Order: sequence, then C-alpha cells, then structure tokens
Amino acid sequence: MNIDVTEFRLREGDEVDLGLWATNVKPLCKSKKAYRKVLEDQVEQLSDQQRMLYASNRHALLVVFQAMDTAGKDGAIRHVMSGVNPQGCQVFSFAHPSARELQHDFLWRTTRDLPERGRIGIFNRSYYEEVLIVRVHSSILQSESIPDLPSNESVWHGRFRSIVDLERHLHANGTRIVKVFLHLSKEEQRKRLLARIDEPDKNWKFSVADIAERKFWDAYMQAYGHALGATSTTDSPWFIVPADDKDNARLIVSQIVLDALEGLKLSYPVVTAARRQELKAIRKQLAK
Repeated sequence: MNIDVTEFRLREGDEVDLGLWATNVKPLCKSKKAYRKVLEDQVEQLSDQQRMLYASNRHALLVVFQAMDTAGKDGAIRHVMSGVNPQGCQVFSFAHPSARELQHDFLWRTTRDLPERGRIGIFNRSYYEEVLIVRVHSSILQSESIPDLPSNESVWHGRFRSIVDLERHLHANGTRIVKVFLHLSKEEQRKRLLARIDEPDKNWKFSVADIAERKFWDAYMQAYGHALGATSTTDSPWFIVPADDKDNARLIVSQIVLDALEGLKLSYPVVTAARRQELKAIRKQLAK
C-alpha cells in the first residue's frame, strides 16, 4: 500500500487554523492484521532506504516530531523506526533547557545533535519548543537573558526567521528535513490521560504536569498554528497528521519518512573498474 500523504502536507505560505484540520480520518486498514502487514512492509522499505543512505554517505535525514502530550510521539518513533539499524539512527528528546544551554542562543542545544551524513536523526520535540511552550509561558523567555529583548510579536517573527534560515542552510548542505505535528483532539487527550490513571501498566506515564499544561490548550493551538504556518517550506515541510487513531498516524508517518528517503533517489556507491580489479585480486588470495 502506498499512502498519499499530500493532504497532510502544509503548503508554504498557508495560514493555519488547527480547528479546521482533522484529528481523525477514515481507517487506512480494515483490520489490525492488515495494519500490521502494511506497517511491516513500510518498515522493510525504510530499512532498505536507510542502508543506502548510510552507504552513500551524501545526505542526512532529520525528522522532527512535535505534539501535545499523549499524542503518540514515542509510539510512532518506536513502531516506524523498528527495522532501522540503530547505528544509522539517533533519537534525541529535548526537555527544559539546562543552565548551560540557557547561556547560548535558542538553536544551540539542538544544533549539536543534528544527524551526520548517512544517518537519520529524530528530534522528539525540538527547537520549535522555543516558539511554542516559550510563547505560551512567556516567563520562560525572561530566563533566557536575551539582550535588548524586543517586543513580544517581533521575538517570534525573529525566531521563525532564524528557524527557516537554519533549515534552508541544512537543506543546501544535504540534510533533508521533514516535520510532523501529531494533531490530537482535546477529547482524545482526556481519554488517554484517564487510561494512564486507570491502567496500572500505564501509571508510570502519568504526569501531573500534563494536567497543568492541558489548561493552556487553546493557547497552544494558537501557538502551533502560527509556528506551522510561518515555517513550513517547500524544502522542509510540515505534515499535520491526524493522531486520534494511533494506527493510522503511524502508517502516515511511516509513509512520510519513506517518501522523503525515496525522494533522495539513493543508491549504493558505484565500484570503479580499478576497485573491482583490486577486489578480484583479493578474492583470489582468499580462495587459496
């Protein structure tokens, strides 16, 4: 199954009202068995593409995940990347900045963890937190010790510009970026939070902080809308993925990543005639 993900891709320049974007769509598979088969096929294709990415050593892929709490970032990463060689893939999660990180510009801490050529890097939350949670909780901005702090709106426009410039630079130097916003409804989040309380094996996932942040839902939706609209570009697009159905979301995310790798038109390095002769000579020695 080849899933058409164009309906989830945000076009450059579009304004975003997340209330108009679906959090659920018709199931892509008729059964759990069919879902597992499609995901298995996608994972196998991803594994093949990742090997060629590593072997060719010319490009890197950065996948950015952003979402509200309980939207399924961890599960999507775990299922979609299950067949990828760990040597060629790194996952980084970004929580509240440390004291050391606050002494640098807002892009510094994530820039250190960008993927090398030949590898896939996954950001579970990212530099976008600096135009999301920091925008919702403006007191955080004061702790960043920014000199000559400009007016509120110009701060975000400046950061959007810095982000777009960074992503344009990375693209020009071989790093392809796909950005996934897992779009969860407030009602579905409520159900998942209750499940974390009611089901013992999910108790460890529950955090009182999630309840506190839920109170700012509308502010987050507005902040996400501004950020997605200002930073989705032709080269580094945002995908707004309906996340109320976890199986659907995982298949869509898997297809997005697969499309990005296939778009690189990867192949294994071509062996020169001289190298082939060298290999033949070595083989003769080993065959003795």
